[in-house]
Amino acid sequence: MKPTSDTRKPYGGSSRALIIALDVGTTFSGVSYALLEPGEVPKIHGVTRFPGQEHVAGNSKIPSVMYYDKHGKVMAAGAEADNASIISQAEDEEWIKTELFKLRLRPKSMKLKMNGMRLSPLPRHKTSVDVFGDFLAYLFRCTKSFIIDTHANGQTLWHHVESSIEFVLSHPNGWEGAQQTKMRRAAVYGGLIPDMDEGRARIRFVTEGEASLHACVQSGLAADVLSNPSRHGFLVADAGGGTLDISSYAVRGTNPLVIEEVAPPDCIFAGSVFVSRRAREFLEEKLKGSKYGTSDSIDHITKRFDETTKRLFRDKKDLQFVPFGSPLDKDLSVGIRGGQLKLDGAQVAEFFEPSVQAAITSIKAQVDASQGMIKSVWLVGGFAASPWLFSQLQERLAPLKITVSRPDSQTSKAVADGALGFYCDHHVSARMSKFMYGVEYLREYDPNDPEHQSRKDRLCELPSGPRLLPDAFDCILARCVKVKESTVFSRKYCTELTNLSTLSVFEVEIWCYRGGDTIPQWILRHAEDYSTLCVVRADLSLLSGSAEPKQGKNGKTYWTIVFSVEIHFGLTEFKARIKWNDNVSDFHVFFPYVC
Repeated sequence: MKPTSDTRKPYGGSSRALIIALDVGTTFSGVSYALLEPGEVPKIHGVTRFPGQEHVAGNSKIPSVMYYDKHGKVMAAGAEADNASIISQAEDEEWIKTELFKLRLRPKSMKLKMNGMRLSPLPRHKTSVDVFGDFLAYLFRCTKSFIIDTHANGQTLWHHVESSIEFVLSHPNGWEGAQQTKMRRAAVYGGLIPDMDEGRARIRFVTEGEASLHACVQSGLAADVLSNPSRHGFLVADAGGGTLDISSYAVRGTNPLVIEEVAPPDCIFAGSVFVSRRAREFLEEKLKGSKYGTSDSIDHITKRFDETTKRLFRDKKDLQFVPFGSPLDKDLSVGIRGGQLKLDGAQVAEFFEPSVQAAITSIKAQVDASQGMIKSVWLVGGFAASPWLFSQLQERLAPLKITVSRPDSQTSKAVADGALGFYCDHHVSARMSKFMYGVEYLREYDPNDPEHQSRKDRLCELPSGPRLLPDAFDCILARCVKVKESTVFSRKYCTELTNLSTLSVFEVEIWCYRGGDTIPQWILRHAEDYSTLCVVRADLSLLSGSAEPKQGKNGKTYWTIVFSVEIHFGLTEFKARIKWNDNVSDFHVFFPYVC
């Protein structure tokens, strides 16, 4: 099979365009971009020069870290924030260090176990969206400088495209519409796009799992599977700093390349940062009572563990050493000699074990959900570089006859490159629904049903007479359903109004149920398994002219309105809309009564 760059179609637009993919990771971030020229095949470029990294050629990732002053102004970011002089100045002037801020945007349904650690406080007068927006703004400025400095006539080129730049923002598989809305607001706050419909439309989203799939296709890692499609599927595991994003696919066609999801994607907090957190917790206990047991010393030793031991660890039978000081640093009682802390290999393996086990559990669940189709795993992302993680996945998945491989090229920039591959090539044609989606409706009251009797105090009566119960759940899209991008899920509803003025602000709440495959009878509003995915608002006042007034049981005038709720799930961004109907003779169920 030819590499994607050989099969990628020429750009069909009429004028030059710029697409920027921003991958804001939990611990590291990167940027890729593509200049689209009419009639030419798009080429993907990486931003490989950032402030504070000028001495490192071709480094495409920077730390997701910022320093703020007391007034909430960004003083340093990225690689500059790791500079010794900046760290010293930050301490002298009491700047606030902000890191792991991406985790603050997570859905409430995704529980975060920090092993007693806490996320660093937000700067004064800043929300999590503001901080995310500040970092997007920093990445955007760096990208602008890189393009202007790197390309011929860079300033003119930038001036020509800057008002129409499109952005692709990647996010963990477990993030949903609410998180995409926050990211779009952050892009507005950071000045990437104007706060208007035209500007917001220039933002696209892709999951990190799907972006990683496109990166695997581009790198050639997937060549064997893609050139010989069979009934076997494959799994992409994007192991990053915060999350492990698991996505499963199968090839449905090779010319053009067509790929479909074969199981609902998964997202777990099992990234490399949690290995470091467990190491820090261990060091606090081990070094207690030693002169190296201060908070600053433990921070430094943990940082050195991150940079050396964690990245190189490959065998739990070998002793491990954390180089952190000078030859004069010594405390034999805690295993420190010659500026190095000695650790037992088995203990270091324990730091990794919860993340390894979570990965294995998730992968096995994907294999089951795909009905055994998965035969190979492609490991990408920054954490994929860990020899121990890689060998453990190989060893523990071997009994299932599943092979594990990873690309030779830099896996840490896979998401940014793959996000552009998603924009240009769009290989995935169908996706699996992760949860169950629906709306509330009014269920006809059955006096002989004990469940109905227990809800009797909430009975309502429509003007036309029926006695109904609220909070009934009507499923529009079930879990584990394969959805093509063009598929629209639609349900028709009826409501009765006693005041037509309410049509101007008509709202429908789309509910998400995470509790499994069985359709629930009722919406339990305060239960963890239920949440509002979005609220769809529409102005249906045009219907007031055609609606026929009717007389209710009590002589009160009312109008019957029939409408449909449509869900477009097959895209990477969930969309829903209300569609009105003139035909009132054929409807599905009663929608909550509007006075």
